[in-house]
Amino acid sequence: MARAETEIEVGPRTVRLTSPDRVYFPAHGWTKLDLVSYYLAVGDGIVRALRERPCMLHRFPKGLAGDKVHQKRLPAGAPPWVEAVQLHFPRYGRTADELCVTELGAVIWAVQMSTVEFHPWNSRRADVERPDEWRIDLDPMPEAGFERVRRVAAVAKGVLDELGIAGFPKTSGGNGLHIYVRISPEWGFSQVRRAALAFAREVERRAPDDVTTTWWRQERDPRHVFVDFNQNARDHTIASAWSVRGVPDATVSTPFDWPELDAIEPRDLTLATVPARFAERGDPHASIDDVSHRLDTLLEWADRDGLPE
Repeated sequence: MARAETEIEVGPRTVRLTSPDRVYFPAHGWTKLDLVSYYLAVGDGIVRALRERPCMLHRFPKGLAGDKVHQKRLPAGAPPWVEAVQLHFPRYGRTADELCVTELGAVIWAVQMSTVEFHPWNSRRADVERPDEWRIDLDPMPEAGFERVRRVAAVAKGVLDELGIAGFPKTSGGNGLHIYVRISPEWGFSQVRRAALAFAREVERRAPDDVTTTWWRQERDPRHVFVDFNQNARDHTIASAWSVRGVPDATVSTPFDWPELDAIEPRDLTLATVPARFAERGDPHASIDDVSHRLDTLLEWADRDGLPE
């Protein structure tokens, strides 16, 4: 008989989990409780990835068999210890209080509220208008296989190395790769995006047969990898490190070390397999906050290339 509810102890918090046996991933029979168990297993990593960032939630109230809800506002009924940050959306003249994770209990509470994916901003609540994270999104077009993504990632790392910048790679949980860089929170979103475009153009120059920075999708070569600089625009989010993705196989956006680039297989990294990997290897992004980098050189490249402000 399916349980109506159970309680999960998360440090000092007790989270009431309703419908723990509800199947979220029908292809494998994985349940809401399996999802909770996953996030508990990678707790240090997911909290590091989300800490003090406004976070949009991708919720599946009926599992993957139902509709997905893109939730900006903190769901109603949050306990007082779940923190939020208020954001202003000038285009709509509205504000929204978004989840702001400061502890693992908040992650598990969000899962109780049917969250599968966590999509944080690249800024933190201390100054939400100044990002401290630059995101390099390697997005393959339909005919670009993963080997091409690997090649482009290697080129991107080479450029980062020449700049003296540490990049932290992860799988996207889909067909691409992401590279995260901690930056000094001195620039607004438009400047970070401009620096990201300058970087993307440099990668394109070095690998013109593999890379595109063309904005309009219909104008891109379907064999190329798009370096999506626009993921650094305000209110653009992508799945966090260690986030499960809302797809049938429950793949995970998984951090890895650069020496693994030639061997990493994103489809093998799932809700079922990643906890053992985390237990054995820990978090490859554990040192990501140890240093932050400046964008001066990239902004000089943007000036050199005549990129718009």
